[in-house]
Amino acid sequence: MDIIVCIKQVPDTASLHTLKINPKTNTLMRDTAPAIINPFDENAIEEGIRLKEKYAGEVTVLSMGPPQVEKALRDALAMGADNAILLSDRSFAGADTLATSYTLAEAIKKIGKFDLILFGKQAIDGDTAQVGPGVAECLGLPQITYVRKIEIENGKLRAERTLEDSFELVEAELPAVITVTKEINTPRYPSLKGIMKSKKAQITIWSLKEMSIDSDRVGLEGSSTQVIRIFTPEMRSKGEILQGTSEDVVDTLINKLRERKVL
Repeated sequence: MDIIVCIKQVPDTASLHTLKINPKTNTLMRDTAPAIINPFDENAIEEGIRLKEKYAGEVTVLSMGPPQVEKALRDALAMGADNAILLSDRSFAGADTLATSYTLAEAIKKIGKFDLILFGKQAIDGDTAQVGPGVAECLGLPQITYVRKIEIENGKLRAERTLEDSFELVEAELPAVITVTKEINTPRYPSLKGIMKSKKAQITIWSLKEMSIDSDRVGLEGSSTQVIRIFTPEMRSKGEILQGTSEDVVDTLINKLRERKVL
């Protein structure tokens, strides 16, 4: 079984005070931000490795970003992934979820051989949960999101999909796209052997030229959404906590709303 795991390097939330925004594009300056592998993507890497160990095959990790994303890819290799590909070009910078999905999908087409594509359910910086489904749509593949358990038999995938207070069982033909939750597993720590191997591993880097894709659909220029302005909201004036019985609080609240002509 050949598995592709798409990962994202995100800002380390422990260092939020060091983050900087590009004043011209209003996008995060990722090349200056302390970064980690998106936590949900660690679960996707782990699940890919577990499936490889069970069914044989290879795990390829794929990411898009500046050169320092190599660190995240090497961390994934240290965990047990077999191959790593980085999509890195200034033309890719500033991409929204649509442009990112298109670029990743085109890279997956270039890879060519795969049975399953795994994503974390969402990235902790954007929290959109759109890229996994976007890639599935670009590739015309079935998708199952928010997955907490995977079983594969006779070329068919069965997944438990998490709902608010229950789960649903969904089946799909392979190849397919899956986004996973943290419930699915506990990511392993890299072994010393894995760490040493990852340091020597060759990271494949594809630029826009090597991808041979439509330049009008990537990066900031290819994005359908753009951030127009970033600002800090004004401080709200202090509120008031109403005391008393439920009836008293309701009466007081109604009177105050009437005074302010809200009612």
